Amino acid sequence: MNGMMDRRRFLQGALQGGAAAVGFAQINPDFLISSAFAQTGKPLVFLSAENITGNWDPTAHTTLSQKNIEGFVMGFLTRTPMTLDDPGKVVYELATDIQLLDPHRLQIKLRKGVHFHDGKPFGPEDVKATFEYGAGKDRPAQWYPGPTETLTITTPDDETVIVDTSKGGYPAHLFIFLASFLPILSAKDVAEGPGGALTRRLNGTGPFRFVEQRGNDTVLKAHDGYFRGKPAVPGINFTFTGDSTTRMLSLMNGQASIVERLEPEQVETVKGNPKIAINEVVSVENKYLWFRCSKPPFNDVRLRLAACHSIDRAMLLEILGAAGHASANFISPVKFGYVDLKNYPAYDPAKAQALLAEAGFPKGKGLPPLEYITSVGFYPKTKEYGEVITAMLNEQGFPVSLTVLEPAAWNERLYHRPGGGPGHMVDCGWSTASPEPDLVLRTHFHSSSHRITGIEDAQIDASLDRERAAPTLEERKAILQNETMPLLAAKMPALSLFTSVMIHAMQRELKGLYIYPDGSIDASKTA
Repeated sequence: MNGMMDRRRFLQGALQGGAAAVGFAQINPDFLISSAFAQTGKPLVFLSAENITGNWDPTAHTTLSQKNIEGFVMGFLTRTPMTLDDPGKVVYELATDIQLLDPHRLQIKLRKGVHFHDGKPFGPEDVKATFEYGAGKDRPAQWYPGPTETLTITTPDDETVIVDTSKGGYPAHLFIFLASFLPILSAKDVAEGPGGALTRRLNGTGPFRFVEQRGNDTVLKAHDGYFRGKPAVPGINFTFTGDSTTRMLSLMNGQASIVERLEPEQVETVKGNPKIAINEVVSVENKYLWFRCSKPPFNDVRLRLAACHSIDRAMLLEILGAAGHASANFISPVKFGYVDLKNYPAYDPAKAQALLAEAGFPKGKGLPPLEYITSVGFYPKTKEYGEVITAMLNEQGFPVSLTVLEPAAWNERLYHRPGGGPGHMVDCGWSTASPEPDLVLRTHFHSSSHRITGIEDAQIDASLDRERAAPTLEERKAILQNETMPLLAAKMPALSLFTSVMIHAMQRELKGLYIYPDGSIDASKTA
């Protein structure tokens, strides 16, 4: 039997009976129907697929579960629903208006009458403190676009913030997208610095306030003073439950109100259950096979391209069913600047073999043993499609073994370290609640940020600098689509496998729940 037939049979096993894909539903704030959940007087129980770090400073981590908790507790200047039809739509929250005064000055008008959960009135000093603190070079989750010393932020009155980026040489319009990504911190908390109040608890302006952490349980209570009115739901218990089967069983027996990251076959199982509703949305998250570009053999672009041409991404989508959406770029289709790249590497074994031979490894002979690291329990089907990718790479001559880890152990091995970090390839998604493409592109592929790949490439750096410095969004989009993204596709520091579809299942009695494409939730109107 030839290799293709072997892989097709392998795929059928991974599918476990062939879970059918279902259509993608766009975000709909009235999606959930039926009777009032809030009348029960019970807190909403959310079962999370990812654990938390224990450090509540939003600038100290990139953990999606904590970002989701921040969505309940923290306030944002704007929100961006980001659908395929309208990826740039902005909904004002703590801001009431944002205007570009000139290429280097952005004016933000703020909402009055808002208070933090500790009683401090929200004002321009909080936006200033958030931007400056979050841009600090010492912050593990440093917020783009530049370090604190490149910003001049003034607060001319009690409802206005002026962001001036002329010192840094980059345009102020970059903060338009960032307004939807940065949870606004209290200037009082920021003044304590790392290790202070920010570390111990969240203090926001959102509909729910942080109460305490009990092991894997994060306890939130409805905020009486929320500026849009106290939520009808009395609270939220956000609980880490790593096993997807346990999450689903808890939902079906009524212990859980809502669960995330459904496996495709679980969607099929509950579709006919009259008590359960499902929400699916094409997300801001792409899943990647990240190459360790600073260590052999993937410090050679030919080996990276050969690996990419060895992988049939269409087969991965068959495994994922409802949980995956095709993508031919390094960012999600709901992000600013997305375009299907013509030179994005497609499955082509002949090209893979030619590149292997050109690099001095004909049919893979002479390559060292290679480790591919993935996780299980958080992202859907990572083990199943990881086994398929491993088989595909081995078929072309890459001597790859797959290491499957629980999320905590996988996370410890994820980031770049001196010498390149563990393994040679790592599976990981990246999700940011903003249309801003550089929260992926610059974060991972500029030499100033070594996140996972460790790539250092002068051409990529120069192109990323050029697109960032474009004076208008229109010019920036042109550079991204015609230069930067095609250049990345020619160098392939990481292979974007697909765009995730966020799938949540919940009790149908919930009403008014709004799920953003990053997985965060607005439960302020839940009834």
